[in-house]
Amino acid sequence: MKKKSKMRLYSMPSSGNSYKIRLLAALAGIPLEVVDCEYGSAGLEAAKAAGALPFGKVPALQVGGGVALAESNAILCYLGEGTGFWPADPVTRAQMLGWMFWEQYNHEPVIAVRQALVSYPHRAADATPARLAELLERGHALLGVMEDALVGRDWLVEDAASLADLCLYAYTHSAGPRGGFEMERFPAVQAWLDRVAGLLGHVRIDD
Repeated sequence: MKKKSKMRLYSMPSSGNSYKIRLLAALAGIPLEVVDCEYGSAGLEAAKAAGALPFGKVPALQVGGGVALAESNAILCYLGEGTGFWPADPVTRAQMLGWMFWEQYNHEPVIAVRQALVSYPHRAADATPARLAELLERGHALLGVMEDALVGRDWLVEDAASLADLCLYAYTHSAGPRGGFEMERFPAVQAWLDRVAGLLGHVRIDD
């Protein structure tokens, strides 16, 4: 991997989308200057005012030369290329990307949203019993997709951890404690979560 100079990550500490980038950086030994931009903080407003966030939201990664990258999974791909989490085989790589697209289009809008509704005071008005019940049912179905994929295998793609695993770990590992999902129903997912947590260099979301 071509060595990247130290980059600046604008990160929301409580966000899984920001966490997945910090997790990859820790596992792959990529140096990052992390700027905390929690919701409603002065840091977030300062980053917006400085034009550091291409789409007006975190995470965003400044890579030098005035270039800033947006969207968590795009940033993962930029940082992950050339590491052990980036498959060399193009078919395996496409399978990895498929899981990453699925995470943002299917998993995150349900699993992460339910966590946000029950965790963030500014989202409380949307946390109606009907909405929470709907997200719970849909989330269990999505976790079932992961369960089926992980039965009899260690990782989502082939025989090694990839960006797909880091990407989906970010919100899945907190789905039970923060989202109220019944994780005991998904033993293969739980075993996979333990494997990701056991990777050398792993950091928790609050580290």
